[in-house]
Amino acid sequence: MDDEGDHGGVTAVPTAVDPAAADPGTLDALAGLVGDGNTVVLSGAGLSTDSGIPDYRGATGSLRRHTPMTYQTFLRDPRGRHRYWARSFVGWPQIREARPNAGHAAVADLQRAGLVGGVITQNVDGLHQAAGARDVLELHGGLDRTVCLACGDVADRGQLHERLRAVNPHFGPHVDEVNPDGDAELPDELLDGFVMVDCAACGRGPLKPDVVFFGETVPRDRVDTCFAMVEQAGSLLVLGSSLTVMSGYRFVLRAEKLGIPVGLVNLGPTRGDAKVDVRVDAPLGTVLPDLVRRVAA
Repeated sequence: MDDEGDHGGVTAVPTAVDPAAADPGTLDALAGLVGDGNTVVLSGAGLSTDSGIPDYRGATGSLRRHTPMTYQTFLRDPRGRHRYWARSFVGWPQIREARPNAGHAAVADLQRAGLVGGVITQNVDGLHQAAGARDVLELHGGLDRTVCLACGDVADRGQLHERLRAVNPHFGPHVDEVNPDGDAELPDELLDGFVMVDCAACGRGPLKPDVVFFGETVPRDRVDTCFAMVEQAGSLLVLGSSLTVMSGYRFVLRAEKLGIPVGLVNLGPTRGDAKVDVRVDAPLGTVLPDLVRRVAA
């Protein structure tokens, strides 16, 4: 990391630790960073794995087994869109029923203690809000909403699910695991038995979950708001993100450029390891409650 800006004396800890437990010295450094307050959180899929939602790129990440829906395929391929909604119809209940874990609760606790301000999440599961966090900016949108590609109507995903249940009373094969984007693997031979519905508002347009697909651009105003949050922060705390894609990594780069200290908690290496001041390689469900005890007691 370069020497631009004042990093507040935070000690860099570039090496990983035992995955079973974080080094106390590293946790002290992380507590020093967050304890100064005005921290902005940037969270990724690794924060939700303890809630039963797999990540994309971890040791058991779904990208190793599953090619996610792309924006281009969703728009241009009616068959691909039909496949997505059939799989999403089956997978949505597991996303809907997921509950916040200790990591989500810890972020909300840090907010209540006045140490964390806004939260930027790359997740689409709504678990930060369910845990009581406020001022959560969903960088990639939320699976709990749908948007009509014809009229732009935004609707509750639960309403769509009830409409789909009504026209698909016998379509419901059991699945053991869903993907982070809310769909589940289904054999192609089952897809013809699924019936999709149109927009309830206009009756025309195809529906899309209100999330940013792979290959889709995050709205510029949303990105600008995130940059503003980071630029006004005293520190940036990255939780459960490999930072592989620029969508989240750019905020770490902006913090580094401005001399804003960055802490990172993630199991396994990340693209941003060389860019952060404090790195903790340990389970978030252990580290974050411990962090709360150290700084918010």
